[in-house]
Amino acid sequence: MSTYKHIIAGLDLSNDSKQIVEKAKFLADATKAKLSIAHVIEPLVFTYGGDIPMDISSVQEQIETQATKDLAKLGEEFGIASDNQFIVVGQPANELHAIATQNGGDLIVVGSHGRHGLSLLLGSTSNSVLHGSQCDVLAVRVK
Repeated sequence: MSTYKHIIAGLDLSNDSKQIVEKAKFLADATKAKLSIAHVIEPLVFTYGGDIPMDISSVQEQIETQATKDLAKLGEEFGIASDNQFIVVGQPANELHAIATQNGGDLIVVGSHGRHGLSLLLGSTSNSVLHGSQCDVLAVRVK
């Protein structure tokens, strides 16, 4: 059985992110794997369908700046170097797949809230990451 060489934790930067990084770090330490953390920012144009009658580029920049700071703070707390921190703009599942492919990731760790009902039917980011991934995916149940 081979061990993991590069684990990528996909984070939404919510309060649950620490739980995900803790689990990913435990696995990375146990397998002596490299650990990276990643956050994907969905473009506001995607979120609001282009229906906003104003220039939102400065808002998008502020979101990216804050996300970079928040990810760096997590990186510092868990001893993850800045070159192993990724902030990208796009669709979360697609971008996490791309980060894993481009950086030799062989495990993507994401959080799962265990949604039911309508949320389950509409899908979730962790489900989207699972389907279409070329590497293993671990969904960590967050509290």
